[in-house]
Amino acid sequence: MKPSRLLIVDDEPGMLRAVERVLGRRHQVVSYESPIEALNHAKEYDPDLAIVDVRMPQMDGFELMARLRAVVPGIDIILMTGSASEPDQKLIRAVRENAFYFIQKPFDSEVLRTLVERCLELRHLADENRRHVRRLEGELSQATAFQRSLLPQEENVINGFRLSGRYQPTSELGGDFFDFARVGRTGAALVIADVSGHGVSAAMLTGIVKAGFRAAQVEDFEPVAVVEQVYASLRSFGADQFVTMIAARLSNEKGLEFVNAGHPAGLLTLPGGRVELLETTGPIVSQVFPAGSWSAEARPFTPGTSLLLYTDGISEARSPTDELFGEERVAEAARRVDGGGNLLDHLLSEVRDWSGGRPILDDLTLVTAATTT
Repeated sequence: MKPSRLLIVDDEPGMLRAVERVLGRRHQVVSYESPIEALNHAKEYDPDLAIVDVRMPQMDGFELMARLRAVVPGIDIILMTGSASEPDQKLIRAVRENAFYFIQKPFDSEVLRTLVERCLELRHLADENRRHVRRLEGELSQATAFQRSLLPQEENVINGFRLSGRYQPTSELGGDFFDFARVGRTGAALVIADVSGHGVSAAMLTGIVKAGFRAAQVEDFEPVAVVEQVYASLRSFGADQFVTMIAARLSNEKGLEFVNAGHPAGLLTLPGGRVELLETTGPIVSQVFPAGSWSAEARPFTPGTSLLLYTDGISEARSPTDELFGEERVAEAARRVDGGGNLLDHLLSEVRDWSGGRPILDDLTLVTAATTT
């Protein structure tokens, strides 16, 4: 451990010399008989540790400790005293005011040396931990920014279709994902996914979903092709890593084509307010299942029809009485509120109100699509 800067304050010159002899060989030591003089030089010297006598004429060690901390934030302080009066009360006060240690004079030189080395070792470890936390926070911030960059803008118009999305993770790195894409000159594609887990591994999986979705461009984002691309990308992962997702394609010619791979049912709101569920058409995307396990279905998608997709963080949000928000409340909102961003913002607000201030334990993601005419 490199030499540290120690500040010794005691109105007894003999005690200053004794402490200097014990600690001066391994550390840089500056000592003062006057606490006022010590304070005047403390900021410039910037000591790591101060060893301070409790009883001094100009001010006592407790006052000096408080004033040193104002000048040198983070300094560690050891209090020492040769007074036999009220030792327990002084010890209690030292503990309450967060002194590192309270030592009685006369002290054994090895005890003082060991005490100082332990204090400085803990200080070094605390500094290392702070640097490590700052590094992790920087890396997490970069990872969060990268994951956010995978998402499209919240509001989009593509080839006559209005596409909206919202994403609210429960942690810096979430496990939900959505994306939109142009299909030729007449169509639009969209995907919503919920990957297993949270944190770094989940963020990595959302990147794989993004790559699989974009790789399906060569097949015009045909929904089965999108799911199969994601499935192929999961080959290097274990069976405990999986994705639930809905891949959809919209066009004036074919309407809505979709694959629901183990995901909460999508909602198709028809003109007049009737809601149709888009149930699963295959299992979750996992290496447990063989390739070719997913099939597509089609629905008409005429003007006045809207599509709503969401992750299970919406329907499984819980009230203070532990009641689920539920799929029916999602469907009721789809019937009552016009599609687009207004519907998504309304649902997010309802979920927050439903939770009644309880922590929401899963990411919240929603996507809606409708024609612009």
